[in-house]
Amino acid sequence: MDQTTLDTAAALGSATIHEAQGKIGALSHEVKPLDPTRRLAGRALTVLTRPGDNRALHLALLEAQPGDVLVVDAFGWKEAGVWGDVLTAAAQQKSVAGVVVNGAVRDADTIIELGFPVFAKALSIKGTAKDDDGIIGGVVTIDGVTIRTGDLIVGDRDGVVAVPQDRIENVLAAAQAREDKESGWVEQIAQGALTVDLLGLR
Repeated sequence: MDQTTLDTAAALGSATIHEAQGKIGALSHEVKPLDPTRRLAGRALTVLTRPGDNRALHLALLEAQPGDVLVVDAFGWKEAGVWGDVLTAAAQQKSVAGVVVNGAVRDADTIIELGFPVFAKALSIKGTAKDDDGIIGGVVTIDGVTIRTGDLIVGDRDGVVAVPQDRIENVLAAAQAREDKESGWVEQIAQGALTVDLLGLR
């Protein structure tokens, strides 16, 4: 997954990519960035962790490669922040692109100051245990979306979408075509065109 692909995906955005791949792959509306100005695009490295435990996240950083996005399934548990400032600093040292958590995180102000993209369902001041190794690199299913290591993850203010590894090229091409079409619509609207006509809704 080269940098040009990642830059293109980030620029197209989560909503356009979601539409372009048939309105699938979107995580719940609850998964939002701590800093809405941050965009995220990278290769998924999946982590399955027991709720209230973040040992697996520390172990995952041993395997993470530059540009990876840790996709953490904490089973939606919102009463413990499995990711915080210390893990953020460690991830930045490994040039990890960002983190998506099906659950809660904490230390939001520091993470925002560090400029690291973190997407989660909630904030929780509560800490975690460090007992369970979890599963790193396996298949996770978050909000009905199956994600495998190697899939493309794109996140921004609108939300997060996953694109299967074997569909990335086709989906991005379709997303670019959609983006170009909608840009044309905006230009036509400026000239007086109506959306009901552009969309064939009469």
